[in-house]
Amino acid sequence: MASESHAADNSDSVASSLAGTDIANLFGIIDRDKVHGLNLSVPEDAKAIIKPWNERDDNSKFADSGVDDQMIIHVPFTQNVRIKSIILKLGRGEVTPRHLRIYANHPTIVDFANAETTNPQLDISLLEGETSVVEYPLRVAAFASITSLSLFFSESVGEETSRIYYIGFKGDMTSPRKEGNSKLEVPAQTGVDAPLVDKVTEKTGGQQTTAR
Repeated sequence: MASESHAADNSDSVASSLAGTDIANLFGIIDRDKVHGLNLSVPEDAKAIIKPWNERDDNSKFADSGVDDQMIIHVPFTQNVRIKSIILKLGRGEVTPRHLRIYANHPTIVDFANAETTNPQLDISLLEGETSVVEYPLRVAAFASITSLSLFFSESVGEETSRIYYIGFKGDMTSPRKEGNSKLEVPAQTGVDAPLVDKVTEKTGGQQTTAR
């Protein structure tokens, strides 16, 4: 297990480097019908926070945790993908979760007891006070052949409820789609994308350790 931390004093610069940028993401590869969550106040809201990039700032759709500030969101993909970063928009103030554990290819995580006894691929300290999305770069070698991710959010500022507005992923496909849909194209990182990742990594690089 590795840890990744980001200091709040970098929050504005990181967010501004992403704001308004039309980046390629894996939205079209997510099996959205099978996305589900644990300990949500409204179970169906797990799907609502898996949005297209152009709806990332829509605050009318969100997911709140239920009986406490912990929640798990299961995100399956329709094929193997290589994930380069996770992009999040979190609730602000008392409902900001400060901790995220990411489990790769662990469909057996069906409750919080399973999560607590399973080592995650990545353990992240989340930024607080953001008003837009933030990209958290991942070590690609640890997420090179992914069929599903389980995201365990916890430790909200107010210690009662966690809120998520948007979850997205950046990466590329590593095998043909099962359905053979030739119309869907998710490009690999291009020269246009590269400076964005470099910029985010540079701005946060001194304070993060990605998964190994």
